[in-house]
Amino acid sequence: MKIAVIDDEIQIIEDIKSLFEKEGYEVVYAQNVPDALSLIDRDPVDLIILDVMMQESDDGIYLANKFRQKGISTPIIMLACISKITGFNFTESDTLPIDEYLIKPVAPEYLLAKAKRFLNKN
Repeated sequence: MKIAVIDDEIQIIEDIKSLFEKEGYEVVYAQNVPDALSLIDRDPVDLIILDVMMQESDDGIYLANKFRQKGISTPIIMLACISKITGFNFTESDTLPIDEYLIKPVAPEYLLAKAKRFLNKN
């Protein structure tokens, strides 16, 4: 199974990549919006792990909406600390097309467990 990690911080990408590769998953990644769109268009994945804030504060939200507009139904786990700053509760939002929202920092075991819940459905 293949997982896409979309985040602008290479250390976070490397940490997540290492975590999932140890479990036998293939991991691909992108660090910005254009690369993420290209990656998902050309390389279907089983799960997307997506940061909210990258170059722009809403890049993750933009990407989640764009993926759904393109008919991509791949489960999306969104990672962010933005709710602490804005007070916006992503888990109660009907307008954000994601499957799970996790607040950073997230324990690796917790992220893995949440991801496996979606991966085992496929």
